Amino acid sequence: MDGAREHAMADELAKEFKEHSVAEFFKKNKQMLGLVGKIRTLTTIIHEYVTNSLDACEEAKILPDIEITLDELGTEYYELTVKDNGPGLTEKTVGKAFGQLLAGTKFHRMMQSRGQQGIGAAGCTMYSQMTTGKPVRVITGSGKGKPFSVEVSIDPKANQPKLTNFVELNKDFKGVAVKAKFKGVKYVNSEQAPLEYLRRTAIANPHLRIKFRSPTKETTIFERTNKTIPSKPIEMRPHPKGATVDEILTLSKSTDARKINSFLKNEFDRMGDKAISGISKKVSFDLNKDPKKLTWEESEEIIKAFKTIAFIAPRTDGLKPIGEERISKSLKSIVEPEFLSVITRKPSVYSGGFPFLVEVAIAYGGKAGRGMGVKDDEGVEQRKIEIMRFANRVPLLFDGGGCAITKAVQSIDWKRYGVRDMERAPITIFVNLISVYVPYTSAGKQAVSEEPEIVEDIRLALMDSGRRTGRYIVGKRRLQEKKMKKETFLKYIPEIAMALKKLTKENEDMLKEKLEKLVIAKLKLEEKEEEDIPEDIEEAIKITTIDARGNK
Repeated sequence: MDGAREHAMADELAKEFKEHSVAEFFKKNKQMLGLVGKIRTLTTIIHEYVTNSLDACEEAKILPDIEITLDELGTEYYELTVKDNGPGLTEKTVGKAFGQLLAGTKFHRMMQSRGQQGIGAAGCTMYSQMTTGKPVRVITGSGKGKPFSVEVSIDPKANQPKLTNFVELNKDFKGVAVKAKFKGVKYVNSEQAPLEYLRRTAIANPHLRIKFRSPTKETTIFERTNKTIPSKPIEMRPHPKGATVDEILTLSKSTDARKINSFLKNEFDRMGDKAISGISKKVSFDLNKDPKKLTWEESEEIIKAFKTIAFIAPRTDGLKPIGEERISKSLKSIVEPEFLSVITRKPSVYSGGFPFLVEVAIAYGGKAGRGMGVKDDEGVEQRKIEIMRFANRVPLLFDGGGCAITKAVQSIDWKRYGVRDMERAPITIFVNLISVYVPYTSAGKQAVSEEPEIVEDIRLALMDSGRRTGRYIVGKRRLQEKKMKKETFLKYIPEIAMALKKLTKENEDMLKEKLEKLVIAKLKLEEKEEEDIPEDIEEAIKITTIDARGNK
């Protein structure tokens, strides 16, 4: 009797089991796409569209022009239009690009890229569909044949695009224009809002021109500061030190190689004959075996062998930084600092097999930092520190507290570099992490994992840039102190001259002139002594402790 009851229950449970598509999964777990919070969701949507446009233009060697228009239709209800001048899409690819999750071109490649999951634009289509019940309209033209307009939606059960209202257009158009409506989102002008995202995108992509019209009808344009399209990153093979058992098994099933030794040579970086010979001595099976017949246990043996072999460090020529000159021009154009120090570190490796490099800039004064909305006695707005985090040129606006970049910035003792109050300093810190595999903390891709090698490299770059910035701050502080001393001395000269006249019976104007010359001569002598600011910034800071009265 009990057996019959258990069998019946098993049959009932079996009826409840259902297969779910990728689209259905992300529909129920939209927070994994970064679609959480009204402000964050809107910024994420714009990020996905802009990233797609940027990638498409760069692939086609076109200097990108992107126009974003955001119109408010009602309470937390907006229509977004994003238009680019890229290569456009075909009838076959438009559905995959905007209506099929995980249909991108980046996921399978070990290559420096802005995104990897392939869920961006399709995720936006799904969100529009979920909140408004409306499809996304796409207008596109490739320069071959007539441009066309089509409405795209997603069949979530099948994760397949649905194309409706296809219309050929009798006009010239090349690129992609997408128009979508979203509810449950909110536009504000804050550090995590669309305008700030676009500002930072323009800084990290100096070859880009962005035009943005906000819901308040204000238009902001970020002009390009460089007309050279960045060179395309090189696809790289995985390094043995970063490989996993599962990765070996997965690669072995799709390789064209007929032997394990040739499979390892073809699929992994820095795998030479010497390494193959070393591996063959440490495994219990013949490397002439068909790789498609590899077992889990045999793959484990290969990984163990990898750990005992001294492989050459991974190649790094596939990493393409922005470049110091480009970062400098971009920050000078948008941030307009008094002083700027830019550092690009040499490539390094984390977790034994993933190459990366770090670019850091510190901008001081001018429009650096974030305005606090409070003005000082002279009517100048007070500013506070601004940390700009990037990964492969993409701004990271959210989840800053758990990010390796933030941790590295916070670990520095900024007083050593002349910054007395870091929280209220007019400073913008720019950090860009470049890698073929950025270790994000989540699928939202807004924070970098605290890999020790990455944190240390960022720290070293910040300290190097900080020393240069500190020398400027110390020099500026000395000039300010010297000016205050001069004003103080000149203020008392009339009284001193009057007193000396009574004592010496000399001409008062002549005494004033001589005293002024003495003050200027003294200050010039100090200036000569202080021409060389010590390399040791801490020592320089100790020297600059003279107050307005000239006391130490």
